[in-house]
Amino acid sequence: MTLRLGIIGTNWITNDFVDAAIASGSYTLTGVYSRTTEKAKKFGEPYGATVYETEMEDFAQHPEIDVVYVASPNSLHFEQAVQLMKAGKHVIVEKPMFSNPDEWQAARKVAEENDVFLFEAARHIHEENFQIVKDEVKKMKGLEGANLTYMKYSSRYDKVLIGEEPNIFSLKFSGGALADLGVYLVYAALGWFGMPESCHYYAKKVATGVDGKGTIILRYPNFDVTMQTGKIANSYLPSEIYGLNKTIILDGISSISSVDIVDNETSLTDHVAEPVAKMPMIDEARAFAKVLAAPKAEESQKAYAEWTELSRQVNQVLYNLRQDAGITFAADHKAD
Repeated sequence: MTLRLGIIGTNWITNDFVDAAIASGSYTLTGVYSRTTEKAKKFGEPYGATVYETEMEDFAQHPEIDVVYVASPNSLHFEQAVQLMKAGKHVIVEKPMFSNPDEWQAARKVAEENDVFLFEAARHIHEENFQIVKDEVKKMKGLEGANLTYMKYSSRYDKVLIGEEPNIFSLKFSGGALADLGVYLVYAALGWFGMPESCHYYAKKVATGVDGKGTIILRYPNFDVTMQTGKIANSYLPSEIYGLNKTIILDGISSISSVDIVDNETSLTDHVAEPVAKMPMIDEARAFAKVLAAPKAEESQKAYAEWTELSRQVNQVLYNLRQDAGITFAADHKAD
């Protein structure tokens, strides 16, 4: 089964997804939606796309598109996904999928009513090394907590410093460090440790009102997970998970290429990571295609249910963290 793929958003992350999707052997790029036909063709022609639309309704209704990857600004995800699903399209939405729990629940209802799949493109949870860490966490005795870091300077912060407001630093477009990079950390923490009892976010806001960087604390019954995220500074710290008998050391969160297990009694280190795929988004592209190819299979239903519940939990925690830090998106007012 070859899925006919449509895309919204023509930036680098869309290129990465389309490259991975085609390399998986399960997709062909058929359609591109953009504000101008010229921009759509510039992106789509090298891939052999044949459908170019500048009207969202025409794009959503096009019969030659099966599934759409949405990588527009965060605040646009909800309306676009809902319109696509009502037209019978499966939808893959780049993280963070939606701005708040009200949008998440409403979109989920639309997916169920129209018998389509709604995926959040949290690519790292589909990678083998992410699962290796999850399995190692289950083996740990006396889990004592974790310190996870993802902080990377954004060149678009330069525009903020001269008084501009790019989308990723805008409350109007549901931007900020937590939404852009912190989502990787929250996905990892909830994927490995489950839903926390409470959460706190100590954010440093920038001139536009969003968080430029901050410290997240997730509180569990017997341990805390502390996470640092940011788009106005760089961090080169590894991430660590602590147990009484072992410590897991990771070289990153968004893409894990090194996993070291240190025995705290013998100080011996076991290197357990698998080689990382050359295309960082190919694992999620394959995972989604597998479900779409056999939607009624027990394995597909189980995987989709797990991804959906994790997505719901992540969305709720991101919202709770923003509320704790006093960060309100324009989309939150729409939900009121």
